[in-house]
Amino acid sequence: MKRVGIAAGLLSVGILMSTGELAPQDRWTARSMTITRYGIVAAESPLAAQAGVQILAAGGNAVDAAIATNAVMGLVAPTSNGIGGDLFALVYEAKSGNLYGLNASGWAPRGLTIEWLKSKGHDRMPQRGIHSVTVPGAVEGWDKLRERFGTKSFAELLAPAIRYAEEGFPVPELVGALWPLSLRLFRDDPPGLRTFYPGGRAPAVGEIFRNPDLAWSLRQIAAEGRDAFYRGTIARRILAASEKYGGTMVAEDLAEYEAEWVEPISTTYRGWRVYEIPPNGQGIAALIMLNLLENFPLADYGHNSANTLHLMIEAKKLAYADLLRFVADPRFAQVPVRGLLSKAYAKQRAALIDPKKANCDVGAGTPPEAGDTIYLSVVDKAGNLVSLIQSNYSGFGAGIVPEGTGFGLQNRGGLFSLDPTHPNALAPRKRPLHTIIPALMENGDTRIAFGIMGGWNQAQAHAQFVANIVDFGMNIQQALEAARFTKLTFTGCDVMLESRIPEAVRAELAARGHEIEVRGPYSGQMGGGQAVMRKYATGVNYGGSSPRKDGAAIPEPPPVQR
Repeated sequence: MKRVGIAAGLLSVGILMSTGELAPQDRWTARSMTITRYGIVAAESPLAAQAGVQILAAGGNAVDAAIATNAVMGLVAPTSNGIGGDLFALVYEAKSGNLYGLNASGWAPRGLTIEWLKSKGHDRMPQRGIHSVTVPGAVEGWDKLRERFGTKSFAELLAPAIRYAEEGFPVPELVGALWPLSLRLFRDDPPGLRTFYPGGRAPAVGEIFRNPDLAWSLRQIAAEGRDAFYRGTIARRILAASEKYGGTMVAEDLAEYEAEWVEPISTTYRGWRVYEIPPNGQGIAALIMLNLLENFPLADYGHNSANTLHLMIEAKKLAYADLLRFVADPRFAQVPVRGLLSKAYAKQRAALIDPKKANCDVGAGTPPEAGDTIYLSVVDKAGNLVSLIQSNYSGFGAGIVPEGTGFGLQNRGGLFSLDPTHPNALAPRKRPLHTIIPALMENGDTRIAFGIMGGWNQAQAHAQFVANIVDFGMNIQQALEAARFTKLTFTGCDVMLESRIPEAVRAELAARGHEIEVRGPYSGQMGGGQAVMRKYATGVNYGGSSPRKDGAAIPEPPPVQR
């Protein structure tokens, strides 16, 4: 693990050094890693992480814990996720040494076509409402994960979420700050108002919120499995909502949906191998960024120096130009994955970066031919790892809650294009380009499952996290906390920087043409994140959680001595 240039990186955030090492009293992270020989669940809610830990303590494995944690997250952070959304996961199975990828992103209804939308007066893909709704994939994803790797029943895994939904939970700080922002979204959806804005307002931080309708939905799944959602009473309520608002979804769209096991894609970065889910997700952009950055000695430049940030921002623009041009559902479009991940292609594209000037008009390349969101990670005491991300896309998704279900439907369809010549053009039973991405990286006996949220922030944040580990020698907690940049647009020279990046560095970047917006020291625009790490030689697990969210990395307790 390289440490060249770490001093410059640490000094850039105001760290005191002593003989090349940090003095214990001069810490620069807000919290320590969680370290244990037992399991760890890192999630955006301590209540959700604790639910997963309870499953581990009851003999469940990492996959069991991930499902239980995700179920509670859908309750306690409804602005970001829930069973009306999609799911992606990476699972490392310790006994076989294999890594598995799951794509549980839903498809467009069969009747939702470009021609049909244009006949209704739409010249752009709707971003909210019923025509932005795709089939929710999360419950099918849970079923696939549990069927292949799980050891517990749905009744056991969903019990914590059901209890919290019925008894209520105190609204946490950051979720409580986001909750009021979507009140207008439900102005024409009475079930949504009743569910999430009882009394016509958002619940305040610390106020007890209950969702008995969601408890009902989870009980149906606990009793009948995934068919309750895709063929049973829940399905009928989803279809009734679609019909009410003039949607095209029919019973077959739900009943015939199936999640897909996929082969993870990867690249190497200075001795580490980094894995992502293949398209239709944006994870490939993180790998493209890393391939580009490998052409530059970032460690020599120092962490968050002007040179390092300039190169990362420019690499982001190049990677995202290719993302927007080529990534789509591979069942409908030829996505040149091998070409986009070619080291030779990266070298060619990296040569386009001007070290002294920002490029405000970056186009896609020609790769060689070749055959709002939540994130959680789990490691168990056997060394199994789960990297899972789940979302309803925008805050509260489409703004539609099927009557009596307690969850909102996602608006993932908003990411389709209505240009029929584009690879990501809307088509029946097609999955849209997706923003949510889980990741895993490994080197020797070390594996790290990690993820960072925030729409188009995610791939660029993944690349920064990996560089923090590999180039600047940070541990997983430091790598999550370190000040970051994000550029949420695909054109122009605008870029957001956290205020912890020194003013002198910001001034130098501005002189190179970057149009800087300074955000808070731990800005939600940069996305919260979670990570767990396993050192297999020692059998020790590590967990980290970003302070940009309400979450924590919670360890599994040892068995009670009798």
